[in-house]
Amino acid sequence: MPAHTLTPVIVLDRVSFAWADGTVALADVSGSFGTGRTGLVGRNGSGKSTLLRLIAGGLTPSAGHIARTADAAYLPQRLTLDVDRPVADLLGVGDTLRALRAIESGDPDPRHFDAVGSDWDIEARAHAALAEAGLAPDMLDRSVGQLSGGEAVLTAIAGIRLRSPEIALLDEPTNNLDRDARARLYDMVRSWRGALVVVSHDTALLELMDDTAELYANELSVFGGPYSQWRAWLDAEQGAARDAERAARQAVKREKRQRIEAETTISRRAAMGQKAFDEKRVPKIVANGRRMAAQVSAGKLRGEKADREASAREALDVAERRVRDDDIVKIDLPDPGVPAGRRIATLGDGERSWVIQGPERVALIGPNGTGKTTLLERLVGSGSTNSSDSGGLGAPSRLGEQPDGFLRSSARGALHTDRVGYLPQRVDGLDDAASVLENVVPSAPGVTIVELRNRLARFLIRGAAVERPVGTLSGGERFRVALARLMLADPPPQLLVFDEPTNNLDLDTVDQLVDAIAAYRGAVLVVSHDDAFLERIGVSLVLELDRDGTLTER
Repeated sequence: MPAHTLTPVIVLDRVSFAWADGTVALADVSGSFGTGRTGLVGRNGSGKSTLLRLIAGGLTPSAGHIARTADAAYLPQRLTLDVDRPVADLLGVGDTLRALRAIESGDPDPRHFDAVGSDWDIEARAHAALAEAGLAPDMLDRSVGQLSGGEAVLTAIAGIRLRSPEIALLDEPTNNLDRDARARLYDMVRSWRGALVVVSHDTALLELMDDTAELYANELSVFGGPYSQWRAWLDAEQGAARDAERAARQAVKREKRQRIEAETTISRRAAMGQKAFDEKRVPKIVANGRRMAAQVSAGKLRGEKADREASAREALDVAERRVRDDDIVKIDLPDPGVPAGRRIATLGDGERSWVIQGPERVALIGPNGTGKTTLLERLVGSGSTNSSDSGGLGAPSRLGEQPDGFLRSSARGALHTDRVGYLPQRVDGLDDAASVLENVVPSAPGVTIVELRNRLARFLIRGAAVERPVGTLSGGERFRVALARLMLADPPPQLLVFDEPTNNLDLDTVDQLVDAIAAYRGAVLVVSHDDAFLERIGVSLVLELDRDGTLTER
């Protein structure tokens, strides 16, 4: 692997971490991150998010030591769940801004002047940071709950940029970002000052990195180059490793065959010697001498052959360890038995409407803040209706959490089936305090615990992991639990509704989800900014939700 030569700003020395229930998340991880931009990759559950929290200081290692050259600014993966947080605090300027406004209102308290320090232009700088992220200045006075998920993420990143930390840690920053927002984030990253470590499954973002670090089987390795170069190196290395494994396996077979052949020769010679002794064709003293010499020769030959076979097996063991044998999620969505002409749902905006029927794949796209998630919630919360009239499309749901512009939106949805499976963007329908098993059991009351464990194992949730509290899981692991609940529904859903399903999923799991959706015989409605994903699942209808609440077919 190409060497990592940048000056280290973060050094990990045999770092381990275990959750309160004893589950080991990281064990003896050592390595370093340099002064440039580093993309941190790895499979779901490998410990990437935990590692960032440890580096940021939000968690304390169970063992080992972490050294930083400076404090680290940290963007958590599930930032948008804190809906009551003021946007000014999300920017990191809330205390300073409140102190400044108190001074401007005539309050002479010295604590306000201490809080402001030299940042008298903080409001102007905050507005500039929001503008860089494509956000309006009036967002400074909003709460996070009034922002879309993507707007909240961009606001937090703008705040980190505003503070100009020496070290910044971003966990899945492109989650929930629309196409324009992602482009703005990419521009920010290109001009980023200071050390930056980014956990992401966004290959476009990973291409902007100077280095690529991988956390695999508690080993942290750093490659000098962006994701595509690392991927090409890994593929080539694994190809060579598999070739070496095949050659080593053949060598073991060859040495084993030669050892067996040697044993056959030794046995044949011993039989011939014994026959000559029995027939007294040679003097007894000569026969005994030959027998002893033969035994010495046989012992030497056996030793040589055994040593060669042992060496070959050792070489095979080394070769096998180089080859990755990663488990993959096995997603088998049930057959809901939906006829081609079966009406499943209707989407409309008061002027036009579209009927989803049969095993159709429909994508809902649009900029952040237009209310795509709210439209899904309205649809799912509307309940089943047999109405074919587009004028009675659905009822509002949780509108207080959405931008004011969508409150007046005419976009609505109506269900024509009560068999709906919904995976929300935030995967917040799980009980964080309950175990994985406790979250899944209610969805499958007729399934035994043993069978539930077997089914969860197909999602790589095995053994003691099924007893872990859901709140300790990574984003990808939470998604797999939610998807497992969906699979166990009886009868199976006729409509699957996904809101940004590729968030937090490693690339291998995305592949499995694509295959599962391709084989699913029900209808699919999905919100996603991932064009490649939409193309792969065979979307036949794309509806764009505009900021004025109208739907347009693309």
